[in-house]
Amino acid sequence: MSISPESFQSIDDAVNRLAAESILAQAGRDDGLIPSYSLLREIRDLCSAEPELNSAVTLVHGVLEKNLDAALPFDDATIGRLRELIDWLPAAILAVKSSKTVAPFGTQAPEAPAPAVPMPEPVAASASVDVLLTITLDDNRELLSEFYAEAVDHLQQIEVALLALDQQPDNPEALNSIFRSFHTIKGNAGFLQLMPMHKLAHEVESLLDLARSQKLLLNSAIITEILRSRDALQAQVQQVSVALETGHLPDEIIPVSHLITAVKRLAAGGPAVSVPAVVLPKASSQNLAPITPFIAVEVTAPADESGPVVLQAPTTPAATKAAANQDTGASKSGGGGATVRVNTEKLDSLMDVVGELVIVQSQLIETAREIGNTGTMLQRNVTQLSRITKELQHTAMALRMIPIKPTFQKMERLVRDLARDLGKKVNFTTSGEDTELDRTVVEQIGDPLVHMVRNAMDHGLEPAAERLAHGKAEAGSVHLHAYHQGSNIVIELRDDGRGIDPARIYKKAVENGIIAAGSVLTRDEIFALIFAPGFSTAEKVTSVSGRGVGMDVVKRNIQKLRGHVEIASEVGHGSTFMIKLPLTMAIIDGLVVRVGADRFILPTTSVQVALRPARGSITTVQGRGELIEIRGKLLPLHRLHRRFGIPCDTENPWEGIVVILENSGRQSALFVDEMISKQEVVIKSLGAFMQGLPGVAGAAILGDGNIALILDPGSLLHAA
Repeated sequence: MSISPESFQSIDDAVNRLAAESILAQAGRDDGLIPSYSLLREIRDLCSAEPELNSAVTLVHGVLEKNLDAALPFDDATIGRLRELIDWLPAAILAVKSSKTVAPFGTQAPEAPAPAVPMPEPVAASASVDVLLTITLDDNRELLSEFYAEAVDHLQQIEVALLALDQQPDNPEALNSIFRSFHTIKGNAGFLQLMPMHKLAHEVESLLDLARSQKLLLNSAIITEILRSRDALQAQVQQVSVALETGHLPDEIIPVSHLITAVKRLAAGGPAVSVPAVVLPKASSQNLAPITPFIAVEVTAPADESGPVVLQAPTTPAATKAAANQDTGASKSGGGGATVRVNTEKLDSLMDVVGELVIVQSQLIETAREIGNTGTMLQRNVTQLSRITKELQHTAMALRMIPIKPTFQKMERLVRDLARDLGKKVNFTTSGEDTELDRTVVEQIGDPLVHMVRNAMDHGLEPAAERLAHGKAEAGSVHLHAYHQGSNIVIELRDDGRGIDPARIYKKAVENGIIAAGSVLTRDEIFALIFAPGFSTAEKVTSVSGRGVGMDVVKRNIQKLRGHVEIASEVGHGSTFMIKLPLTMAIIDGLVVRVGADRFILPTTSVQVALRPARGSITTVQGRGELIEIRGKLLPLHRLHRRFGIPCDTENPWEGIVVILENSGRQSALFVDEMISKQEVVIKSLGAFMQGLPGVAGAAILGDGNIALILDPGSLLHAA
């Protein structure tokens, strides 16, 4: 016997898969044509040592190959020949195993093929895929929710693995991961009758199957096509999300027929061709996946347990009913603790309750302080409550924390696409992807990073010829790094490009009327000018950048997150942008100050120092307002009571407190009556009536029950 037992097992598996594909075969359609062709080639190679088996399989394989070469669908004769082979193979394989004579192929009557479906042109079959997604919310809302959560994870895994394959085309783990993800999406979409998604995922899966069996070598063109298919699937998944959240069913078609045609052409060994851009639904034109309705929470064992607590996540009904029983790549070992999906609305509700508990705890501390009698049972109980509240607060905040890795992965895809469009070679690296920060921050930091990465690729990195002329490596370097620094998270974007020329920025700012000619600015203040609306040093507007709106968006979005940007650059050696953000958006450290009978809270991240100035340090400049000298530097002085039109205790700064604030690299002084304390406060929204009030970010309830406004130093000083 010339075929090994292991090979016989592989042949049996391939024949079973071939039989399953043939069930879908219909005259006039090409469903299952490429998978059948791939499986026949696999069986032919496994049977190469047995002439009888090999010749029969080669015969039918050649028939399918002719159809593919001519871009024709199945016909009755081809289906009949394929099913005749499937009926003949089991007995022939058994005869070879038993060293008996194999009956010649073609001696038995073939099974009658299924009635032909009237579909004369293959293009019509493809065009029929371009239809609206049929979403049945009433019957499948729960299944669709789970499908959406799973699909988002799989689409992220696909993008990461594809980018890895682009660097290492022979990476089997990445290839298998992509195949499993497309297989799962295909099965679930088919069960939920999301036919455009099902069709596209099926064709890409067939293409990947050829690569897995080493019958197709993946190259950059094929990976680009799979990425485009993945983007189309994500746009359709977003339509599912919009339907679940708003009840608004899809009203715009996401075309996939051109992608299916391109994938089939590549699977048949044809060249890659340009395809039109995917049309996105109106509801998701800004971001393909801005909403994450579930968050993975790690659950570990208590300290006194011998092993981890293993929570078996519920199996997705869609996956179960679609018989998608292959491994999805999720680890089920108990080594590092299990994860469970929790709706983010529940986490937000938990944070609200914890916030209320923090407020009540502050009120109890205030009450105990007023009663006095140190060492009483009340004070001991309040101290214990404070400790437990602190632990609960930190735990609740940790549940909201998610890694920044998905955002970094999107930037990796962006760099790849921009490098191709700009014709530049780039080495993109990341570090600190596992750094965790508040979910709200992760969702809102994406847009600023996109603008910064686009600028680094377009303005920062030089073309290859220019880099070589300056003695640099041909490929530029862009590095994205995240790390914790105190109570903040820092995201660094660093490139080794041409750097930022302060003289050029200064000249351009004068030309645009942003600053007056002859203004004396520090290096940091000059760099801060690039965030001015409409500012751009680009000589021409490109499709990537140059209109002067990107960095303005960066500044506004980061200020909404109570963060700021720092810039370090050297001409000819590159630039570094540092985004500093708070860890959480729900609870902040604040400096409580008083003006008359009112109290205000300043975020400690913006406060540099608070002091009582000397009488002689205050000067007035005609037409420019008041200045205060702090350590040899003149700073503008703003009076908080004048900003809000409220009474104060004193008009003399040397009788009150001056708080030095830093915003966007510039320092200013804020005059208040008194500094009360430093404490953690829970941010409360002011509602629609006071939303967008300049200088105010929100409100907080203090320990004595009074309400204090939380100030936004950036907009406050700008308005002043």
